[in-house]
Amino acid sequence: MLNLVLFGPPGAGKGTQSSNIIKEFGLIHLSTGDIFRANIKNETELGQLAKSYIDKGQLVPDEVTIDMLKSEVDGYKDPKGFIFDGFPRTKVQAEALNNYLAEKETKVAGMIALEVPEEELKERLRKRAINSGRTDDADPTIIAQRIAVYNNETAPVKAFYKQQNKLHLINGKGSIEDISNEIIKTIQEFTA
Repeated sequence: MLNLVLFGPPGAGKGTQSSNIIKEFGLIHLSTGDIFRANIKNETELGQLAKSYIDKGQLVPDEVTIDMLKSEVDGYKDPKGFIFDGFPRTKVQAEALNNYLAEKETKVAGMIALEVPEEELKERLRKRAINSGRTDDADPTIIAQRIAVYNNETAPVKAFYKQQNKLHLINGKGSIEDISNEIIKTIQEFTA
């Protein structure tokens, strides 16, 4: 089973690049953001709880996110693997993912980390708010808070995977096709 962590700040292009990775490797895309948004839209208990944190630009607590993700993974029979997009966001989540996958006799093969300058991220998020109707991307204060949370709380997860020689940095600025080609080439190299 090929399990990848797709990593980067809000607006780095994780969702866009996931589609290309799925086409190439036949993996299942699990985006915690999409899962949270579906729960928020359906006004589930988890959705209301997640919304209370997301509206402030904060991370949803680890235990809620971990349980939700396990439930999603367990819903698939005989997958080729998963792209974890937006998870793990903390070292606690990374350790929980490692332990959970070990129980399933598999592991994370690598982390693909998209590196994008902050000003570029802000511009992308403003455009996404207009084009996709993502209201969480429309408020500059919330955007700044989300990027700050990423830098302070989430970015350190890279060190967790670097210690395991699983971190692969990709320049996330450029054409979608060029970035995608670089990601695919990198995955092929570390899974060969």
